[in-house]
Amino acid sequence: MKMLRLFSFLLVAALSFAAPTFAQSAHKTENVIVVMVDGMRWQEIFRGADDTLLQSQGPAALGDYKSLNAAATAQFGQGTPAERRAALLPFLWSTVAHQGQIYGNRDLGSDSHVTNGLNFSYPGYSETVTGVADPRIHSNDNVPNPNQSVFAWLNQKPEFAGKVAAFGAWAAFQGIFDEKNCGFLVNAGWDPLTAIPATPELVLLNKLKAETPHVWDDEPFDALPFHTAVEYMKAKHPRVLFVGLGETDDWAHSGSYPFYLTAAHLADGYLRELWDLAQSMPEYKGKTTLVVLPDHGRGEGAQWTTHGEKIAPARETWMGFIGPDTAATGEQGKGTVVTESQIAATVAALLGEDYHAARPNSGEPIRAVVGQ
Repeated sequence: MKMLRLFSFLLVAALSFAAPTFAQSAHKTENVIVVMVDGMRWQEIFRGADDTLLQSQGPAALGDYKSLNAAATAQFGQGTPAERRAALLPFLWSTVAHQGQIYGNRDLGSDSHVTNGLNFSYPGYSETVTGVADPRIHSNDNVPNPNQSVFAWLNQKPEFAGKVAAFGAWAAFQGIFDEKNCGFLVNAGWDPLTAIPATPELVLLNKLKAETPHVWDDEPFDALPFHTAVEYMKAKHPRVLFVGLGETDDWAHSGSYPFYLTAAHLADGYLRELWDLAQSMPEYKGKTTLVVLPDHGRGEGAQWTTHGEKIAPARETWMGFIGPDTAATGEQGKGTVVTESQIAATVAALLGEDYHAARPNSGEPIRAVVGQ
């Protein structure tokens, strides 16, 4: 009997010591890339191009809207909703949907939304990167965020120090991440990147930032910040990378549905490029999770161009995840509810860190995404 008790004790002790080792070895994500696509509606994500909006009149300054609509219809407006969404977002639907998880298709009963109630950019980005909807964030002014982001929180840890970076089209990311105090690189708007040795590609990108006409005062076209981020990724191998794209929101506000669709299609291509680059580099291959989502939604019908507190559908978002710890359950259905406030803790949990415990008023991590 004593021998049996001794064996039982030793077995329990062995399992107790083995459990953490197993949990640690089972966790594979070492890097996270977060891409946010400003103001991209869930309707196009899950249904593809809208037939009615493909007939809408765009601004004359951008060209003959009938010709632009016809070209967009030929490229994105054919077939069933499933065929149209695949034409618009081929990487999302050929890769993320098959190897990861996508939330927010209200046609299937999946809900993804912001909780800040304002439904515009700065509050949406702040909620996403800090995990908290703060009523003090009530404008798009480029001012320092009073809340620390999960990116800054991670950068304070020895294993992530100097391995965090953020790139964005919108200059207001300087305030959203509190550039002067966050402790990591924030390259936003028209600012050149000088933090790494110049490559021919980086020299050209900085030159284009200096010489490209400012269609929007506070942000360039997405190609410039995106490819700048790629150069930094190649040079510095950040473990936590943020990329903010803005053209979808800008073209929507201008009323150009064809240009909005083109920007979404380009954003999908950038996702593929980031993913393929990660899989080609030993620092990232097989140990990187990609997260993609918008900062808010938009209105419906004639209100598709706008968003805000008075546009209720603009609270509706979507999000996608692909990585080694995220089960390949694809498009989520009825009963799945996620919020932008959960992203900060989810990013940390993917990296084995508990942001929610450190900041209890933040959203909890999305358990299905982090493999719990």
